Amino acid sequence: MPRTVVMGDPTHFSVIGGANPHTRDVLGRRKRVDAALARRQWHSMARTLIEHGCEVCVIDPHPQLTGLVYPANAGFLYPLEGTAPKVFHLANLLATRAAERDVYAPFLRALGYETHPMQARHEGEADFFPVGRLMVFTYGRIERQRFVAQWGFPPWRRVYGFRSEVGALEELKAIVRDRPILPVELRLEAHYHGDTVFCSFGARRQFLLAYLDGLASESRERVTAEFGENLIPVSQADAALYAANAFQADRDDRLFLFLPDGVSDTIKAQVRERGVTPVTVDVSEFLAKGGGSVKCMILDLGPRTEQPASGAAFRDARSYQRLFGGQTQPW
Repeated sequence: MPRTVVMGDPTHFSVIGGANPHTRDVLGRRKRVDAALARRQWHSMARTLIEHGCEVCVIDPHPQLTGLVYPANAGFLYPLEGTAPKVFHLANLLATRAAERDVYAPFLRALGYETHPMQARHEGEADFFPVGRLMVFTYGRIERQRFVAQWGFPPWRRVYGFRSEVGALEELKAIVRDRPILPVELRLEAHYHGDTVFCSFGARRQFLLAYLDGLASESRERVTAEFGENLIPVSQADAALYAANAFQADRDDRLFLFLPDGVSDTIKAQVRERGVTPVTVDVSEFLAKGGGSVKCMILDLGPRTEQPASGAAFRDARSYQRLFGGQTQPW
């Protein structure tokens, strides 16, 4: 069965809120997006996913909701695999992106999924994802985003904070029931979501790319002890490219890991050694200006399962091929 993913149309991608360190320059000014480059990169990535067996559904653009291009924050589907009834748990997003829930909810219901809103501050599969037998939950301190004084140049810095609060843990436990959850605290604001420091892959998602310096010390020790030889440390250079912000899919019994362009040959070799083929895609404009790379741009809905007829019709209508496949495009 093809793996269904959701991407957000990049027509209005820009920096409005500037809510993470990648979105602003050293003086705190919001960066300007090269819109034509972003569109080219987005379409190239979508086509690459399709070529490797994914079904891509597309959310319509909204001029005021530019974060829709990063739908990994929409929430999470649980369970992701298997035939058990699936429920989509809608994220309780950062205030500047909260209105996106009103776009995601009807979109996902039209795909045939029941939706439930999260009550605690939590930003979806960007901070909650399977690794082998576990679910990993990443969190950090929630801050009011602001400028504060500092020594040096410039004489101020911007505080960004993180996106999911530790208080979401009890709510998540009730959702996954008997499946164990490993809580992990993040420490670097440039890696404000767990999917920027972690990526699970392999036939059972048992291997873990991990940027350990992005974790608080106690969490670093816990992760190292838990995953042992299945853990692949990510270097600082690869972490700067968001190497762990990757996504696995399969086709014809082959596994593929989509990684951001420029990651080291070391990472790619380590992925190959574990039976997975690395595929690189260039989404550098989305990282440099918006703070999101490959996985941030994908909401994973797992292998396609039978949905109500109305959901199937909507999915087909919103497919990438239907929306863009037959058109001559300027990018």
